[in-house]
Amino acid sequence: MITIVNYIKESFEELQKNVSWTPRGELQRLVVIVLVFSVLFSLAIWGADTIFSSIVQSYFNLING
Repeated sequence: MITIVNYIKESFEELQKNVSWTPRGELQRLVVIVLVFSVLFSLAIWGADTIFSSIVQSYFNLING
């Protein structure tokens, strides 16, 4: 049990002293960029899916008469 507590204590110490954290302003800017590109990519996939779905529907309507 002592080793687990020691591990957690050392982990927090390493996070505080050895990890370089991105400054808050830059982090917020990067999060906004990721969100914008995620939305744009989602819209592009939705559009492609709608178009391909329409094409497949038209094809099946054509072959079924």
